[in-house]
Amino acid sequence: MGRIITFLVLLITATITAQDAEDTQVKLAIDTFFVGFHKGDTTLMKSVMYDKIHFQTTYINKEGKGMLVTEESSKLILAIANRPVEQKWDERLLDYKIQMDGTMAHVWTPYEFWVNGQFSHCGVNSFQLFKDDGNWKIIYLIDTRRREGCQE
Repeated sequence: MGRIITFLVLLITATITAQDAEDTQVKLAIDTFFVGFHKGDTTLMKSVMYDKIHFQTTYINKEGKGMLVTEESSKLILAIANRPVEQKWDERLLDYKIQMDGTMAHVWTPYEFWVNGQFSHCGVNSFQLFKDDGNWKIIYLIDTRRREGCQE
């Protein structure tokens, strides 16, 4: 009986450790994306992006209507690459909620966005990632944007 309990404890410990390692790798992909985003390093950003990635933003417009904007990844990359050096973007991730199954992961990251030290807006990022040949790649990103209900 003691051997069975020891085996189960080792099996559970190994499973938890493996899950923690995968969580760390998924988080590293998101962090790498934002290091590139903050530095204006699109090569670094692309290193954790799948070839075909989808970007969307949703918000409530001034008339109170829900809006959904879809953008090409090239537009985001150009905006990052062409951002003036004196303009500092600081997206502060407040938490990471990671869920995964096999080669798919979902990461929910509430954030605050600051421009040149001034609060701009807050919201949530929802990332979908795919484990491509052992490396986690972002395949989809949608975010919300709002100015009210933020914790600034």
